[in-house]
Amino acid sequence: MLRLLVTAIAPGGEIDLGAMAERLSSASVMRATLNTLVTAFFGALLALLVGAPFAIGIAMTDLPGRKTLGFLLLLPLMIAPQVMALSWLHLFGPSSTLLGAFGLAPPPGTTNPLLGRNGIILLYAIQHAPIVFITLRAGLTRVPRDLVEAARSSGSSPLHVLMTIVLPMVRPHLVAATALAFVSGVGNFGIPALLGMPVNYLTLTTLIYQRIASFGPSVLPQVAALSVLIALLALLGVLLQGLALKKVSHRFTAGIPARFTLGGYRLPLAILGWVAILFMLILPVLALVTTALIPSFGVPLNWSTLTFANFEEVLFRQASTSRAFWNSATLAGSAALILAIGSIPVAVGLERFSRLSQRILHGAIELPYALPGIVLAIACILLFLRPLPLIGSLYGTAWIILAAYLMRFFALAMKPVTTAIGQLSRDLNEAAAVSGAGPMRRLLTITGPLTAPAAIAGALLVFMSAFNELTVSALLWSSGHETLGVVLFSLEEAGLGTHAAAIAVTTIVIVVALLGVLDRLGRKLPPGVLPWR
Repeated sequence: MLRLLVTAIAPGGEIDLGAMAERLSSASVMRATLNTLVTAFFGALLALLVGAPFAIGIAMTDLPGRKTLGFLLLLPLMIAPQVMALSWLHLFGPSSTLLGAFGLAPPPGTTNPLLGRNGIILLYAIQHAPIVFITLRAGLTRVPRDLVEAARSSGSSPLHVLMTIVLPMVRPHLVAATALAFVSGVGNFGIPALLGMPVNYLTLTTLIYQRIASFGPSVLPQVAALSVLIALLALLGVLLQGLALKKVSHRFTAGIPARFTLGGYRLPLAILGWVAILFMLILPVLALVTTALIPSFGVPLNWSTLTFANFEEVLFRQASTSRAFWNSATLAGSAALILAIGSIPVAVGLERFSRLSQRILHGAIELPYALPGIVLAIACILLFLRPLPLIGSLYGTAWIILAAYLMRFFALAMKPVTTAIGQLSRDLNEAAAVSGAGPMRRLLTITGPLTAPAAIAGALLVFMSAFNELTVSALLWSSGHETLGVVLFSLEEAGLGTHAAAIAVTTIVIVVALLGVLDRLGRKLPPGVLPWR
């Protein structure tokens, strides 16, 4: 990050704030900044409107099927943004196979309604509603039942209790959830790349991509300045989130979680929740599946046209896509394995530091994950472009992508392990130490085995996040080192939408399968590691 800042303010070795200000005040940058703020802000507000009702219904009511609804609501967060954008493009486009099967597809030549600002805002809301759900649910589960029961016994209706007691108590979580959704929107690349770039609606992330793709490393001082601007916007959101959550512990003490009985509204509200999931997730995924099963755009789907040739093409015949699957699996798997092995000793080591030192070190670990991926990508280019002692230059190799993955997803691997270690009884280690066992033996025979399920869960989370990501690898890939996210984006740009849909469907199947494994593993994990349990 320091190298990024130095390149932005002192590209020639001397501080030149005037040149940086000139770069940031150009018409294209100002327009991209405004587009970024508008889409991120309104996307966050809409995500709050979508995620908050789900959080209340699942955390505080007897809504039937609430666990399944919570799990499905989280899927858009686990699926790569470019895959979600692609699914919605194929749902509402004039060549929509799904709508065409019912005679509802727009006429040929019609502009896709999702292209541009409004489509980006809508997809931000769907992609980031799970963030609101997770954050707000954490606050709602801490609202004591006795407060709600006291208000209900005084004659207050459930809605009145919700508006006057529950929501004011979780206001910090509402602010934090909105801030996190805003930060995610600021750094999102996959959605504006597919929905904005075709109509020249650029955000800061897509503007950086365009300049690097067009001019290469020669524009690094320019894109470094843009990256600093994105980082500042993101850090302001993270700071707002931190300040909001800082007030939580002073507002109330958690007791038995409150619960509302819906009575006759149970079934209608459950149907409403399933209808929302149908439109947000199921229909777009079905649009992808139907597109992947036709030979080319415009061909209606029926028994005579149904084909698996697109899957055969991208999985076995086409060298670039087969290589991308291998590259993504290898890079994501390597990052997951390294971080799973390293997270346990690091978490144990952090326990030995003072509270202040722990906060500083945890902040350093979480910074690459909190910052937008494109900022990390630019920082990695600046760091590894020039040869380093012993290893040389990593730019243009697969190693730079692996290094970026290790930096970005370290915090993701650490969270479940840190939670698990925090819940271990100190008596076990103390008894082993008294018996003469050294730190390494205690790590291998006590801490390691007990925290292994959490480390495996962290590794699966890392693999899912890295397997089809685009934001980091879009700027770091090179010929022969393409990743799935890059290839999917390239195929859609080239007009090979059926091939792109086949890749997207395959990645969704892999993600859902891994989530199933995580769910089974969740029984052995500390509470709070998996947000849907």
